[in-house]
Amino acid sequence: MDPIDVDQLRTADPATGLRAVTALHRLAERIEATHVAAARRAGWSWEQIGDALGVTRQSVHAKYGRRENDV
Repeated sequence: MDPIDVDQLRTADPATGLRAVTALHRLAERIEATHVAAARRAGWSWEQIGDALGVTRQSVHAKYGRRENDV
């Protein structure tokens, strides 16, 4: 994957830039949720997932633990 040139991401219109940021956040959340679910199916502990994401096991469990029980 090629590095992103941040200068190419600049826009004079704040609304355009903020919509892009919102879209990226939503995409990142969906990707994270997909991979957390895959890790749990593969037998990963909440601690392992939290370590991989750079957060505590408690925070990742609070965010995704209920979804696991709803599936």
